[in-house]
Amino acid sequence: MKNKMTRREYLSLTAAAAAAATLGSTFGCGSAHTEKKKPLIPKRILGRTGAEVPIIGFGTGSKFESAHKGREDEAVQLLNRAVDLGITWLETAHIYGKDGWSEKLVGRVLKNRRKEVFVTTKIHDRTYDEIMRQVEISLKRLQTDYIDLLHVHWLKADEVDLLGQKGYSVETFYKLREQKVVRFIGVSSHDQPVQMKRFIERYDFDCVQLVLNAATQGVTQPGWRLAPEVSSPSFEDITLPAAQKKNMGIIAMKTLGYGHLLGTPPKKADPKTLMRYAWSLPIASSMVGMTSLEEVEQNARWASTFREMPQDEMRELSNRLSSANKVALDSFLATHSDFC
Repeated sequence: MKNKMTRREYLSLTAAAAAAATLGSTFGCGSAHTEKKKPLIPKRILGRTGAEVPIIGFGTGSKFESAHKGREDEAVQLLNRAVDLGITWLETAHIYGKDGWSEKLVGRVLKNRRKEVFVTTKIHDRTYDEIMRQVEISLKRLQTDYIDLLHVHWLKADEVDLLGQKGYSVETFYKLREQKVVRFIGVSSHDQPVQMKRFIERYDFDCVQLVLNAATQGVTQPGWRLAPEVSSPSFEDITLPAAQKKNMGIIAMKTLGYGHLLGTPPKKADPKTLMRYAWSLPIASSMVGMTSLEEVEQNARWASTFREMPQDEMRELSNRLSSANKVALDSFLATHSDFC
């Protein structure tokens, strides 16, 4: 016969559960505490890779570094909290921060939670020897024996032919994928939609990471027409269809224009609207730089309650923001690489 729980035992367990729930609303590390009910972040398939990923990832570039330089333990807590909430894609790069600052922090999370996290890093150099050297360093910093997604970092003008030559990026990335040092390979760009289209069509890569936001878009649907002054090529217009045709995993970045698009309508917009626009595109995920617990938790809530933006609303928003911001934003994106 089972022993009945006494009233004192019942009250003791109830108090313990309440205390655990309180801890769950603050910083934590994985399963070390019991959380309050967390948002359910939607997942999508990352194109031909078949990997299932959350629609939002955590970018750890200069915005993240500026907020947490000198407070590394707090930064690691923030990354762990993001993973707790379902933001299980962490994005870094070999050049983010002095001496691998960003990769080292991500590595402190991966050390204990490798199976939970999909990790991207990016290699800026182009030659075989330098890429292999940097990958070895990145693996040590990340405290892992494989990388989920490795990007050629920031494709530049006139590099498509160069990177395909013997001893350069394409051949080296193929080898790393074949050797299973990396699961998937990709390429990122901030300012080369036409060159990215050429790269996609020529080489056998799995993923692309593109600047996709409401202020830099092009014509993507019948009847969409931008004002002449903002009709320069965009990733949405030029590159996105090429990536879709090859069933590549498509990743958005700079959905907030590195903060340049945040503000009061009609020339600016709020972050939730800008993220909703990006998530309504045919992407797998969007990388977002986050600096505080409040941002992480708010972004997780927005992702969990996402509803696709109607096409006419997307058109109105993009025309309005492009007219006010595209020229200046394109110029900014062309000259900044180490940011998220």
